[in-house]
Amino acid sequence: MISIFTSLDSNYPLWLQITTVAVWLGLVISAAWIANHSINHDSVKKSEIVRKIVHIGTGNVILLAWLLDIPAILGIVASILASTVTLLSYRFPILPGINSVGRKSLGTFFYSVSIGILVGCFWYLKQPYYAALGILIMSWGDGLAALIGQRFGKHKYTIFGGQKSWEGSLAMTLVSYVISSSILFSVQGNIWQTWVVSMVIAIAATGLEIFSFLGVDNLTVPLGSAALAFMLNQVLGK
Repeated sequence: MISIFTSLDSNYPLWLQITTVAVWLGLVISAAWIANHSINHDSVKKSEIVRKIVHIGTGNVILLAWLLDIPAILGIVASILASTVTLLSYRFPILPGINSVGRKSLGTFFYSVSIGILVGCFWYLKQPYYAALGILIMSWGDGLAALIGQRFGKHKYTIFGGQKSWEGSLAMTLVSYVISSSILFSVQGNIWQTWVVSMVIAIAATGLEIFSFLGVDNLTVPLGSAALAFMLNQVLGK
């Protein structure tokens, strides 16, 4: 019977899997700490930079989980614990540098939830690359879109009361396409579906990011991107 415990027979020892992830997260936290204590910006801008370091850096854990064949149960448990901590942090100052973004948002919570859902679904289907695709689009696409939009966004527009820029949205599309095509190329090769599906995913991910609010894009973007990639490849016969 296939279950979330299937990956427990990985070729990599459990201690190596856990140590690798722990070391990577330690590097991400260290980078965030250095940024928090060395960047001379106002508190809101500094907090946003720290958030993006954690946002982008943490997302790469899904890539390690895929490459090292980390058991799904570990990812799901980690997601539950992280979701609990982030929910508590909205009431208590547990993660002030991450949640203090100058706006009401549940993005950090949705981020944790999306990882658990995608790991549970696609590890079960033995197609973890779709989970990696969704999470990496969220972490790199959404993260870089925000940074580029804040730094270079001169053409603004407003959706649901939130201000965005065409430069940031274009960055989201380009990064999403690069991530999608790279992952799909690695698993299905240089076929026309790889490039067409990647373009559809990139456009859809950008749309989901644009029309999301209160941080819900950290849920809709990864789940929508991964589900769309999976369904399109099923329909197109790959």
